[in-house]
Amino acid sequence: MIRVEMLATGDEVLHGQIVDTNAAWLAGVLFENGLPMTSRQTVGDSLPELVNVLTERSKIADVLIVNGGLGPTSDDLSSLAAATAAGVGLQIHPEWLAKMEAYFASRGKPMAPSNRKQAEIPVGAEMLDNPVGTACGFAIQLNRCWIFFTPGVPSEFKTMVNGEILPRLKSRFQLPEPPLCLRMTTFGRGESDLASAIEPLPLPEGVVVGYRASMPIIELKLNGPADKLAEMEQFWQQVREIAGDSVIFEGLEGLPEQLARRLDERELSLCVSEQFTAGLLQWQLVSAGAKLNAGNVLPNRPESLKQLAERSRVLAQENDAQVALIVGGVEEDTLGFALNTPDGVFAQRVKFNVSRHGLKARQDMVAMLALNMLRRWLNGQTVTTGHGWIDVVETL
Repeated sequence: MIRVEMLATGDEVLHGQIVDTNAAWLAGVLFENGLPMTSRQTVGDSLPELVNVLTERSKIADVLIVNGGLGPTSDDLSSLAAATAAGVGLQIHPEWLAKMEAYFASRGKPMAPSNRKQAEIPVGAEMLDNPVGTACGFAIQLNRCWIFFTPGVPSEFKTMVNGEILPRLKSRFQLPEPPLCLRMTTFGRGESDLASAIEPLPLPEGVVVGYRASMPIIELKLNGPADKLAEMEQFWQQVREIAGDSVIFEGLEGLPEQLARRLDERELSLCVSEQFTAGLLQWQLVSAGAKLNAGNVLPNRPESLKQLAERSRVLAQENDAQVALIVGGVEEDTLGFALNTPDGVFAQRVKFNVSRHGLKARQDMVAMLALNMLRRWLNGQTVTTGHGWIDVVETL
């Protein structure tokens, strides 16, 4: 096994002032290429800390990808840290300096003296091209480890990983076949409830089951080597039966994307009206490519289930849509939904105990309930149904 690690740098990352999306992206890309990340860590803008962690990881990892710290300012320390750890000096890379000067000249601006720092790399390092930015990357060999230094700007980082780092890894190492990852997303059952039923099942050798709780869903994952596909699929069928009615989709296609595709396949038009979710439902659907005939956001107001049902019928009729989905407002601890379809109108009022969660989490949960009503109708399932910890108190 090739041990691949990542090191993110910068006080803003360490202290949570920005979200490290680069790490999540890199983990996925490495996994898809048969190089699952072994570990990752973050260190701030401290030269001694950077030198220490580079020295330490270089004795353990085969590959270390360092992200950030290649800018022109005083807190960008990756080049100096790499040179210090390797016991060499820094030198200007003339080709990169000329490229930066041409970049600024093409925009009618002089290059600031501080930018020269971005052309400094450790003596003996291999330069990595950056076609979309001013910070070149570089690679060094330290102890047993091949270390790649990359810029923190996501567009530059991704371009460098795909264009410079992955080709080098593929040429040096015989990469294993990418492992498999089967995914299933459930709604309405708790993580411990699912785990208590799944854990007693015998796992195929070398296969791992995982759980990811992210209100309001639980994602189940099964990771294993490609040669275990048949055994994994048998195990996954047992998990599918255990999860039962709580399964809302499998794979990487999210529920909004699934609904957008299926509505398009059936040539069904949709309109949406929201109160409690305040436009979240429409944003999710439109972002997934769904075509809406109409949509509105209304202030919270009391409505009976009959009123919601009638409003969904009128909404569809006035906007020439076959399907209309309505999320009502909260009344005490209940909330109503209505779905107008070619098969008739379905409406339900639910009661749920999620007061310990913030508004955003509750809106996410309600949007999922509404989307799931639409999914169940498209599947020919009972539209109005409970979801474990969510009780249906009235239907129409």
